[in-house]
Amino acid sequence: MPFDAFPDAVPNTDVVISHTGVGRLLGLLDVGVYPVLGIRRQSRNEHVDDHEQQITEAAHERGVSDQGLPIMRREIFVPARGQYDNIGDILLRRQLLDWLRDSGTLHIYIGQSPVGYDEGLRLRPGDVRYRSFRAWYLAALWSAARGRASYAFKPGEIQLTLIGMKEHLSMLPVIALIRARRGTVVRIGVGCRNFAPIPRALIWPSVALSTVSMWRDAATADYLGHGSVIPDLAFAEVSPAHYEPAGTHRDLLVVSMRSDRPYPCEIWRDALRATARRHGLEIWAVTQVRRDDDRAARLAADLGGNALRWDGTGYLAQEEQLRRLYRRAALVISDRLHVLIGSATEGAIPAAVLVDSSDKIARNFAAADVHGITFESTGMTADEIGARLDSLLRRRDAILQQIADAQVELAAARRSLNRVLAPRRPR
Repeated sequence: MPFDAFPDAVPNTDVVISHTGVGRLLGLLDVGVYPVLGIRRQSRNEHVDDHEQQITEAAHERGVSDQGLPIMRREIFVPARGQYDNIGDILLRRQLLDWLRDSGTLHIYIGQSPVGYDEGLRLRPGDVRYRSFRAWYLAALWSAARGRASYAFKPGEIQLTLIGMKEHLSMLPVIALIRARRGTVVRIGVGCRNFAPIPRALIWPSVALSTVSMWRDAATADYLGHGSVIPDLAFAEVSPAHYEPAGTHRDLLVVSMRSDRPYPCEIWRDALRATARRHGLEIWAVTQVRRDDDRAARLAADLGGNALRWDGTGYLAQEEQLRRLYRRAALVISDRLHVLIGSATEGAIPAAVLVDSSDKIARNFAAADVHGITFESTGMTADEIGARLDSLLRRRDAILQQIADAQVELAAARRSLNRVLAPRRPR
């Protein structure tokens, strides 16, 4: 083969066998090829010294090869597009990307994300980013056809409607080809919003094609009948707050409520004010989801507290400001799942004092073996609400231990996922 034809031929080959030269190896890695390295040794009079053996050992240490045989790191396709106004979506997706990055090169669909969203995901220079769904989809098909692709469904909640299931339906050709070519398909940290039988029939083919499914609540696992249950991925964020000295004083009560639910009544607000007075806590109303910002401002005014508002930009800066408040909070009250999880990882006690009858928060905390933090406040007196909040504060040590145990469980799940996605030798 002429020398100048080699670069064009290499990407389309199944296996490349090469001598162990630094220039050749780096050139092949640049185009995504992990070669079979043939080592020429001095003892066999094949070379003047054993530098090729040294190069091979260095390549092995970096996951490029194993004793002269190739290890093919996967090209892992994953959508990271979400609700662009929701920091909770970033927490989930960022954790999954970190888990997957251990096992291959990430090909990430982020869509037309606003300024700061990619930074919030903490994307890295080696990640391949796609704004165009079509370009990402075609790249996934091509990689799958070559036997290089794996796929990870995005974490979070599935709305079991035709629109909500579009990822699971549209990706069927890709994941079927991936599985046919010995690739891996994973679902990590996914849960359902509703549990009707017809949507289950529609989503079942993509579930059946998954190599591994780790759902974020038991109801979803029972409903779809395939896979295990792990705590929500956002619990995996380990904060310095977990190492604070015993007896550290926390001086805040933080509240954040959804804007698409009824506004909390006066009895609800009286209960929070009274709880803050009893425990010497300063009230802060915060925005973790941009569309809730006006509600945060109104709650701060009605509760006589302060507001941390958000204009929808500077994702990492807003997250850090939220975490600073959560680290000072004795109690965080919200009907937003990831406000409660995010604050719990910072050492605050989560309390879902609901104005409706949703079981979403209870289901997801139960997967972390944390129970009794959720209650519907409708019909309760201010004293009854306050008594429930006091009871939660008394459980602080037990709740924080359960959060720590959930993080240990998630670390084990991450190791298990890494084994499933482990680089493999091509046939």
